[in-house]
Amino acid sequence: MVSFDQPCEDKAPGRRCSWCGEDPLMVAYHDREWGFAQFDSRALWETLCLETFQAGLSWAVILRKRPAFRAAFAGFDPARVARFGPDDAARLAADSRIVRHRGKIEAVIASARAWIEIESREGFAAFVWARQDWTPRVNAWRAPEEIPAFTAQGADLAKALRARGMRWCGPTTVYAFMQAAGLVNDHLLGCPARAAAIAAGQPPSPK
Repeated sequence: MVSFDQPCEDKAPGRRCSWCGEDPLMVAYHDREWGFAQFDSRALWETLCLETFQAGLSWAVILRKRPAFRAAFAGFDPARVARFGPDDAARLAADSRIVRHRGKIEAVIASARAWIEIESREGFAAFVWARQDWTPRVNAWRAPEEIPAFTAQGADLAKALRARGMRWCGPTTVYAFMQAAGLVNDHLLGCPARAAAIAAGQPPSPK
C-alpha cells in the first residue's frame, strides 16, 4: 500500500526528473534506486551514511565514490564500523578515494554504534518505517521547485535519530535520505520512474 498526499491522476510517462541530467550513472540511479522503497535495515543505514557525506556536495560526487565508500567502511557493515577507533578515523580522513571530512567520518562511526542498539531493540527498518505505518508516501509534484528541502516529518525523524545517538542527520539530510530510500516518492508527475517506484514499494508484513 502507498499513501498519496495529493489526489491526482498521473500523466502519460514523459521526461525523467531533471536533476539526474544525462550522466549514465545518475540516470541509472534515478531509474532504479531513488524513490524505490528500501526495507532492509543495513541498506537503509548505508543510504543514511551516504546522505551524510553528501551534505553540502553534489550527489553525483557521492555516487561516483560509492564503491570506494563501501570499501573504506567495510561494506557498510555496522558491526565492523562500530569497532573503528581514532586510528581508523585518521586513516579514512587521509583516504583520497572518499570525502575526507573528519566530522562526517566520525559521525558515521558513531551512527554505526547507534544502529546496533536500535537494531537490537526494534530493528532499524522498523524504527524508520513504523513512523509512517510502513507506507511509502507518494507526492504529486509537477515541477522541481515544488519539492521541499525538508518537511515536518523529516524533522521529526531527524530528531528521533539524534536522540538515539545518530549524528550529522539534520532535517535536510534526513529528508534527502527519505527520498533516496523511498519513504517518500518525489519523482515528478510524468516521470517514468514514478510509477515504477510505486509498483515496487510494497512493504513486507510488519513483525
